[in-house]
Amino acid sequence: MSRVVMQDLSGGETRLVSAPAPSPGPYEVVIATRASLVSAGTERMLVDFGRASLIGKARSQPQRVGEVIDKARTDGIGATVDAVRSKLSQPLALGYSSAGLVLEVGRSVSGVAVGDMVAAAGAHAEVAVVPVNLTA
Repeated sequence: MSRVVMQDLSGGETRLVSAPAPSPGPYEVVIATRASLVSAGTERMLVDFGRASLIGKARSQPQRVGEVIDKARTDGIGATVDAVRSKLSQPLALGYSSAGLVLEVGRSVSGVAVGDMVAAAGAHAEVAVVPVNLTA
């Protein structure tokens, strides 16, 4: 198990949740996080987005409004509303800058080995899976 900071995009609640320890895909690595950078601007933007009404969410992402309108034209209003609600109900792992110890590597990974210390574009999680091209 790994604890992960998650954002509820439908209501704005931020929670620390337990999740199964991740397994790497072919080009991914699993990292035991030793440090994770919290960006007040980015994290606050996501919290504010989650707390906003549907109209507020639309105003903050005008480019997505066009996509929703196109989907409504092709799939109908009911299907579009269901799709938007479904998307907003999926919690989002926060974070994108971490460092830690490589625990496991995918079968197609080269240049990174178990035991290496790496900087990564990983979530705020005790254990995170990250594409190898987002590690250094």
